[in-house]
Amino acid sequence: MPDPDPEIIEPLCAVFRRTLRGEGLKYTPERAAVLDTIVRLDGLFEADSIIEKIKGGGFRVSKATVYRTIKLLQQAGIIQAVLLDSEQTHYQLVYGRRPQELVIRVDTGAAETVHLPEVAAVCESLCRERGLVLKGHRLHIFAVGADDGGR
Repeated sequence: MPDPDPEIIEPLCAVFRRTLRGEGLKYTPERAAVLDTIVRLDGLFEADSIIEKIKGGGFRVSKATVYRTIKLLQQAGIIQAVLLDSEQTHYQLVYGRRPQELVIRVDTGAAETVHLPEVAAVCESLCRERGLVLKGHRLHIFAVGADDGGR
């Protein structure tokens, strides 16, 4: 697991704590474990993988707590859902990271992060022309293998 950047962890915690306070909730050790686990991941993840990693570290957390915490992290703008298929939602950490473009193979469910600086430039230009400040963007390209005949 890559070590999280300490400059990212503190703001993430502060953002998450504000969201929790706004909902009348507390920053519990279980919620902290979910956030810490997510920050240490690289790439896409599923809720069940978070549960496994936390429990593998000897910490107890319920499935319901993980799912509720993921929902709160989405509300806080810390993570976002990535829909690869209709069966399982995947997520990615977005707060404090440069926007990621994904190529998603709908035939296999595989996702590949690609870096397209020209997309970021177009988004920045579009916002600037409208007097706006870009806060992020998301591009998901859905494709199938060429040998599948494009189905």
